[in-house]
Amino acid sequence: MSAVIPLTEHDYPESAWKRLGMLAPSSNTVLEPTTARMVAELDGKATVHVARFPVVEISMAARSQQQFALEPILNAARLLADAKPDVIAWNGTSAAWLGFETDIALCQSISEQTGVPATSAILALNEALELLGAKRVAFVTPYLSEIQDRLLESYESAGYTIAEDIRLEDRGNFSFACYSAESVADLIRTAAQSKPDAIAVICTNFRGADLVDSIERETGVMVIDSVAVTLWGALRTCGVATNQIQNWGRLFRELI
Repeated sequence: MSAVIPLTEHDYPESAWKRLGMLAPSSNTVLEPTTARMVAELDGKATVHVARFPVVEISMAARSQQQFALEPILNAARLLADAKPDVIAWNGTSAAWLGFETDIALCQSISEQTGVPATSAILALNEALELLGAKRVAFVTPYLSEIQDRLLESYESAGYTIAEDIRLEDRGNFSFACYSAESVADLIRTAAQSKPDAIAVICTNFRGADLVDSIERETGVMVIDSVAVTLWGALRTCGVATNQIQNWGRLFRELI
């Protein structure tokens, strides 16, 4: 004889944690494990759920730019919405060279299509820079000059002064993850020599996040990594205090 056991309110702990939805480039191998390590410090208060869409190259070639057409991203967002996330974050940096307005429009479309609040790596970065009051910013990326030049134009047009500009001339996207954290750390240290208000490490498939805390203590300069700032922005969007994450840089501890 089978028994039917009714569920109670304790079986639906909706308020106990937040589900963070992330949209990821298909060839990215850094953002998921890095974000998981950061979220582990929340002691079960959040979980991360990822949907991918095709991104295999970062250049100004038409085939690369077509990767960021709206519909493939929205398709991924719609699937992610089935998991009932509290926020959906585009964990990529394309708006840095395509124009900030592209992420504003994307996030609006995601919210309209899914009913879920949305943010992105670049929108979160820009919010962090504004909260910090940074004016002179150093940029570290693995990108080609045809990408980096447009990225710098975006930030200069927004009123920032470029304190330093470091690029690796790689068209990636998979290859961006092949640089060790130590080699990326050396690039960040070089950027810190310009004494900027902040260093932006722009690329969510670049191993910058793991050494941010130690580099900040060494140089005294705030380092804003793209993977870290996407999580920071997602947590803020759904009302989770970021200062619960203690070992991943000043961004989480100070810009709460």
